[in-house]
Amino acid sequence: MSKLTIVAHIHAKPEKVDLVKIELLKLIETTRTEKGCLNYDLHQDDENSAHFLFFENWESREIWQAHMEAPHIVAFLETTEGAVENVTLTEMTQIG
Repeated sequence: MSKLTIVAHIHAKPEKVDLVKIELLKLIETTRTEKGCLNYDLHQDDENSAHFLFFENWESREIWQAHMEAPHIVAFLETTEGAVENVTLTEMTQIG
């Protein structure tokens, strides 16, 4: 099976940018050590500081789904409840 690429757009509420950024940064170290994580890179929009993007590669969709239920992800969701405007997850497969 091909590796899975995830592009996650996270839009924080303007007054909650700092909180969301701190909590997103906390995810990186733990996630990068997870089984099947090939890369997990966080970006912040240069023109809209409330817009964050994770570019991720996983060995499989099943491994990524397990990641989404991991304790540190659950804790992030609880801590940032009401601070995130919206999230868009796109699952992609590299074809070239």
